[in-house]
Amino acid sequence: MFSLAEGCGCVSFRGGRRPRSQADDSSSCRSSELEQEVPKRLGKRVLNGECTMKALAPFLKFWRRDDVSMTKAERTMKAAILIQQWYRRYLARMEVRRRYTWTIFQNIEYAGEQDQVKLYNFFNALLSHMRDTSGRPSSERTSRTASVLEQVFSEESDEGGGVDETAAPKPARGPDIEFPLQRKDIDLLIEAFRKKKHRLHPKHVAQILKEATQVLKRLPNINVATTSISSQITVCGDLHGKLDDLLVIFHKNGLPSPENPYIFNGDFVDRGKKGLEVFLLLLACMLAFPGGVYLNRGNHEDLIMNSRYGFIKEVHMKYRHNAERLLKLIECVYRWLPLGTIINNRVFVVHGGISDTTDLDMIRSLERDKYVSLLRPPVIEGSTAGAEAIDKVEWKQVFDILWSDPQCIGGCVANALRGAGTYFGPDVTASFLQKNKLSFIVRSHECKPGGYEIMHNGNVITIFSASNYYELGSNKGAYLKLCGNSLERQFVQYTAAVSRTRRLTFRQRVGLVESSAMRELHNQIIMVRRSLEATFRSMDLDQSGYISIGDWCQAMEETTHLGLPWRMLKDKLVRTDPDTRKVRYMDTFELSTTRLGRKTDTPTVVETLYKNKRSLEAIFKILDKDNSGYITLEEFSEACQLIGKYMPNPMTQEQLVDICRLMDINKDGLVDLNEFLESFRLAEKSLHEEEHEFAEMQAT
Repeated sequence: MFSLAEGCGCVSFRGGRRPRSQADDSSSCRSSELEQEVPKRLGKRVLNGECTMKALAPFLKFWRRDDVSMTKAERTMKAAILIQQWYRRYLARMEVRRRYTWTIFQNIEYAGEQDQVKLYNFFNALLSHMRDTSGRPSSERTSRTASVLEQVFSEESDEGGGVDETAAPKPARGPDIEFPLQRKDIDLLIEAFRKKKHRLHPKHVAQILKEATQVLKRLPNINVATTSISSQITVCGDLHGKLDDLLVIFHKNGLPSPENPYIFNGDFVDRGKKGLEVFLLLLACMLAFPGGVYLNRGNHEDLIMNSRYGFIKEVHMKYRHNAERLLKLIECVYRWLPLGTIINNRVFVVHGGISDTTDLDMIRSLERDKYVSLLRPPVIEGSTAGAEAIDKVEWKQVFDILWSDPQCIGGCVANALRGAGTYFGPDVTASFLQKNKLSFIVRSHECKPGGYEIMHNGNVITIFSASNYYELGSNKGAYLKLCGNSLERQFVQYTAAVSRTRRLTFRQRVGLVESSAMRELHNQIIMVRRSLEATFRSMDLDQSGYISIGDWCQAMEETTHLGLPWRMLKDKLVRTDPDTRKVRYMDTFELSTTRLGRKTDTPTVVETLYKNKRSLEAIFKILDKDNSGYITLEEFSEACQLIGKYMPNPMTQEQLVDICRLMDINKDGLVDLNEFLESFRLAEKSLHEEEHEFAEMQAT
């Protein structure tokens, strides 16, 4: 038995109370000193995780003692260490959630790009199937561009009609800018875009695009920038239609000028809602401040990519009466954008990266304007086999520098995750820098949590300038300042919409991003629901509705090909039977159909085809080799083997011929354009009906 002694808190055994002695007094004094010293010197350091176990060793000798026998200082130390351990576990759990959320977003994004490359492969194979439509001479491209530049643009009206095309725009309908552009016009544009006033008149939009094209035509394939005049230069990464981020950069770092030059490293549009405003503001700054803005082409400066990721839809929504003509002008700008920039002959700034075959001399000498879309290599009509091979080598040079990503391990391999470009290692980087007498590479193309990342022993820097890219609070934006002749690196991080993110706790930010990631993941799952459900049922031999966790994870990966940690995500997607430890696989679809709904902004390859009437018409014309206006059974049979390669589920030639017969609605042995389009419409309608029936079945 023991009891607490009075005063100093000493322990008295056998229930007796021993008298205080001088030794006790000195012990009490030492305890009192310890009680004052430890919290002051170590308490804060312990909670901040600064103290190592070695530093705490003198105090941990009391760890095994009973709580009752501890002094106040000892109890404080133990409590602080327990709080530290708990807090570290909490941060570890939050970090795990953040990391798998990031993996979901990134893998879904790359899967979408991979689908778009598959779509390109499909169209390119069809174009090769009909050789006489495979290319245009350079003179024809030039004449087509000239005709677009001479077109007149009408004012937009909410009533659906145009107004006088020759009349000057009304001041009330947007900023009244004047050409040539000056600083005051840039201020007007920023004010109009920031306050969401009336849109810029389409005449002014067209004029900016036309003048920018003429300026870009005079630039080399690889820009040459220097800090000799400015003593500094700022590099910005992907903006992806985030106007708020661009305005934050200008606010923090100042507007462009020859004394404050900027390099914008591609991917100005897509995904964000203000892609057109970002694009126009950058072009206007380039025109108003000669020598103050350098623009590099990114993989999203491509109308094929824009058709999937939203920029074309944005242009049609904002300028529906002039959209097609404006898009042709935008395409001209894309074609003439430089492919990279070299600073002080030491730093290579490029959107994606490099490969082991990247040759800057070849990139400098090629005709960049012929790459209307990087997803379709130009094939010269009537070219010899050797000439065509050289053309594809040049195309790969451009493709690699706009689509590649760095990797930690050595070597250079195909970028299977994106379906395009390469993964290049530190050895490839070192060889490239040595060959071209460069110091390091600055690239973009990948979202990073902190807005930037340094790899390959400091030889590769990734800059990403679109904050809140995946969701509010998901990542910071950043830009890089290179100062002086030594090009000293200064990274500046920021977050747009800081007033909204500041109100959120760390846990709330992680939860918000996590819920958004799970919503995107469920959208992806719903797209492959039929094949995934068939796989589940094949594994459920006794038709109990349950399968093992291992089978569920295997089915999810084999069907979605997303490369996600499915065991970790299991509890977010399905329920597990506590007795058998098996999962109820139909829960995989339940959340997306009942609560989250289905998004349509990330369509599959097939959806992209049948939602784009012009693409279907192009396919029909290619299949109709004799230009008769009909597809015969023989013509469709010739393309069956070709088409089969790009179907998500390979089909036999007999099955594809049966599809042709089904398209022949009036059974006359021929398929005309209306029957072709109607078949896709019916297929879409049938798909939606099946999904509706499935949702009702789940509800009951």
